[in-house]
Amino acid sequence: MDRYDEGAHPRQVAATPDGPPPAEDPPRPPEAAPEAAPEAAPEAAPEGAPEAAPGAASPAAPEHGPASGAPNTSAAPGRPTAGITALSLPYQIAAALALALVAVGALVHLGMVFLHVAPSNTLTKQHGRAVDEWIYPEFEQNWKLFAPNPLQQNIDVQVRVDLRTAEGGVRTTGWYDLSGLDGADIRHNLLPSHTQQNELRRAWDFYSSSHDNANRPSGLRGELSESYLRRIVARRVDRLSAEVREGTVERVQLRSSTTNVQPPPWSTEKVSDKPVYRVLPWWTLSAKDAGTGADA
Repeated sequence: MDRYDEGAHPRQVAATPDGPPPAEDPPRPPEAAPEAAPEAAPEAAPEGAPEAAPGAASPAAPEHGPASGAPNTSAAPGRPTAGITALSLPYQIAAALALALVAVGALVHLGMVFLHVAPSNTLTKQHGRAVDEWIYPEFEQNWKLFAPNPLQQNIDVQVRVDLRTAEGGVRTTGWYDLSGLDGADIRHNLLPSHTQQNELRRAWDFYSSSHDNANRPSGLRGELSESYLRRIVARRVDRLSAEVREGTVERVQLRSSTTNVQPPPWSTEKVSDKPVYRVLPWWTLSAKDAGTGADA
């Protein structure tokens, strides 16, 4: 055995003075070296691409980049992706014009409402008619709910009719409750119309605020409110009864029945429960009032 084997596998000899030395361990075969992984073949370059110079390092693939062939969803640098600025120029102009029109309309409406609810001033004296035409009837403001003493009354608008009889005479009917008819239409109706809820009520409030206690109109608003209320009644007489619907209506008369809302049981307040009536003069209805005339 050469010196290399002796260094690799040193013999251990027992120090025995008499017997023969022990047998040597057989030499171990050298361990096989691990096989090297086969190198990946370089990808073929596309046609027409310049060949890489020998010894040049190939570009390293990104460690966490998108998979090959995946669409690139990143936006171009410097270009907004949200809001009006993301639109093309014609759409930006159209959107800016639309926003400007909405802003101008909102400012005009707020200004008209402010002039309507503001105390009398120079602008309302000069342009009061234009303000009223803008506000009435859709945007009329009613501040009674927020007054120190809110409205605590039930007001029913009632009507009676003079009918022409077959003999040529005139017969007066009893009082019909127009407000009760509106209430019957609203009750159990999930989506009542604006007409059913507010038309008659606002018309009577308009009339009351523009007439004195003797039913004399105060200015042009008084004449307008009377004409408006008369037209509403003329369009509703057919709903009163079959007798009125089949007869000939000569005149109508309106009245309001105002009853105080009773206080709750725990209150010590005492109010009258008797109705108070306000009776209007008789009105003769025309084809224009009924909406069938040439000027209706």
